[in-house]
Amino acid sequence: MRTPDGKECRYYYQDFHRGRNVQECRLAKENPQAPAWHPHDCAKCPVPDILRANADPNMQLTWSVRTGFLGFGRKVVITAIDRSDGSVIPDPYVGRIPKDHKGLELFRQALEDLKDDD
Repeated sequence: MRTPDGKECRYYYQDFHRGRNVQECRLAKENPQAPAWHPHDCAKCPVPDILRANADPNMQLTWSVRTGFLGFGRKVVITAIDRSDGSVIPDPYVGRIPKDHKGLELFRQALEDLKDDD
């Protein structure tokens, strides 16, 4: 669904049909310890860009908000966790590339062959 910021995000939901006024981030609802979500948080949220860049089915995202000095300003913080081993993924835009991935191994070999030819 399209966020108030205009990006596509699978975690955003809105319903204004027949007088309803529902806007929510389902990723933010999964973290009850985080401060309340507001629709203007979508403008600063990196989740739509992460989802567009990486389609890893083993990546789980967690949402939280960090407030600024004296409570002024909000920064959306996204943490990516690998479901298979529970470790934190340092760059969720890239994700984890398995070492035994045959297609990537062929690509690495082709790159090495190109370097050897130069």
